[in-house]
Amino acid sequence: MGNRLSKIYTRTGDDGTTGLGDGSRVTKDAVRVEAYGTVDEANSCIGLLLATDMAEDVRGLLIHIQHQLFDLGGELCIPGHAAIFDADIEALEAQIDHYNHDLPALKEFILPGGGEAAARCHIARTVVRRAERLTVTLAATEDIRPQPRQYLNRLSDLLFVLARVLARASGHGEVLWNHERRRRPQAQ
Repeated sequence: MGNRLSKIYTRTGDDGTTGLGDGSRVTKDAVRVEAYGTVDEANSCIGLLLATDMAEDVRGLLIHIQHQLFDLGGELCIPGHAAIFDADIEALEAQIDHYNHDLPALKEFILPGGGEAAARCHIARTVVRRAERLTVTLAATEDIRPQPRQYLNRLSDLLFVLARVLARASGHGEVLWNHERRRRPQAQ
């Protein structure tokens, strides 16, 4: 295990820089820091989701994902480090298939909502998508393995499916986009 913090503040970041896992220093607004910081934000959103009532199998899956997100953040924080692998992505795909199996086919777009747990799951999904976009941006200028980006892509898909599951389990149901709410004027 790495160093343990005996003091929370170090003052080393007062100049606007932060240390990466390899000891190098970068500005706090560097794309790498934005990417792993957004992964941390996604992890926090999942923590907030876990504060709601849900089935134990979903809870266990989300806790497992939190650990993997911490690993993924470490991979992004330590240049050259590998912590997310193809098997992790395949496991997410298996979970998507498992939870999506009993859901009705989508015929309309779904709006975020459907009860507190589902709404929090949608927030986590959108933060994961942002983390994915930032990881793509980072990979355009630095050597980043494809697995972190692929993992984030699948995770956002899984969170979408879980939001549907949670909306149905809560009794609120899914909030469907009403595309007919505004009639378009006829062309003349």
